[in-house]
Amino acid sequence: MLHLGVMRSPQQLWVDEKAHRAGYADGAALAAAHGLKPYRLEQLYRGATKELVEDVGAISTLPLELRGALGAEGFTLDDVALVTVQHSSDGQTTKGLFRLHDGNEVEAVLMEHHGERNTVCISSQAGCAYACAFCATGQAGFTRNLTATEIFDQARYFAKQLARDGRKVTNIVFMGMGEPFANYDAVMAAVALLNDPKGFGLGHRHITISTVGLVDKIDLFAEAQTQVNLAISLHAASDATRSSMMPVNRKFALAELMDAVERYIAKTKRKVFFEYVMLAGINDSDGDARELARRMKGPLYHVNLIPYNSTPDAAIRGSDPARIWAFAKVLETAGAAVTVRTPMGRDIAAACGQLRAETQPKAHAGERAEIA
Repeated sequence: MLHLGVMRSPQQLWVDEKAHRAGYADGAALAAAHGLKPYRLEQLYRGATKELVEDVGAISTLPLELRGALGAEGFTLDDVALVTVQHSSDGQTTKGLFRLHDGNEVEAVLMEHHGERNTVCISSQAGCAYACAFCATGQAGFTRNLTATEIFDQARYFAKQLARDGRKVTNIVFMGMGEPFANYDAVMAAVALLNDPKGFGLGHRHITISTVGLVDKIDLFAEAQTQVNLAISLHAASDATRSSMMPVNRKFALAELMDAVERYIAKTKRKVFFEYVMLAGINDSDGDARELARRMKGPLYHVNLIPYNSTPDAAIRGSDPARIWAFAKVLETAGAAVTVRTPMGRDIAAACGQLRAETQPKAHAGERAEIA
């Protein structure tokens, strides 16, 4: 697999990965084989990422002979292939199952909010090694990291669908399958592809990366000085509760995690969002709310309360709506900024924590990353 360094331009990275998938060492080898000048590579890149054409044969700025030659040797604009798609009963959520070149599969979700906001939730890994008790992806185990273009092409698929109605993707959240910061280089390369004004052109502030709390990567992300939003999957206000649900807490305890958040805010002056799934009798008491409020240190700390979306293997249940709102009231009274999320796509298992490629074999326990 190619090294996914982010020092390359987005176009160079994209061409290198697509060329590699077609059997070339990199983009330079592809260009040499076909006698391509730089502007031809630009046309190829623009067609895929900005014009969102279906395949290489539809890039009309390229000579017909070149399009035929590239197609014949298996050059493709998509590193993910749609297997199946499901639509929620309210028409606002669409879940896609995508097959990768090696047979692994990932899920991604389009959420069409009222107004013109269209959010795509994308995956960064096939499976996940972090085994959070409430998350279907983690219960299935980890298979492998995705490449930058495998990540980007999930967004490209939904962008193509929206473009047919004259609409656009307005937001991207790295909250699908996998832990984004465990695949840091590829995720940041995908962010560069999403953001590139010569290509997809989505502003940094419309992109959010969620992490279970990999402290070293939060520090690295702070150094990147990007305008991309940071979300922390917190889900508990005490170490005992968090460790019981999230094994990562045994490596990066809450004090260490919150210190990293404080360093991030000091460095970037940017808001951090704390995701908190509401679990009945586990993390939803008034005492939990007061402890959580104590950890929120000012206007750049924002809590998102998430109603629990049940998963097949989890022996836990969600808090009822009255308890969620009472919890929110305690936070609000204590001065913490809080939002109660509205679940989308529950009826097609597309809501937060539910993504899992059911057709994939369950990974063996030995394939989980060492996190404790």
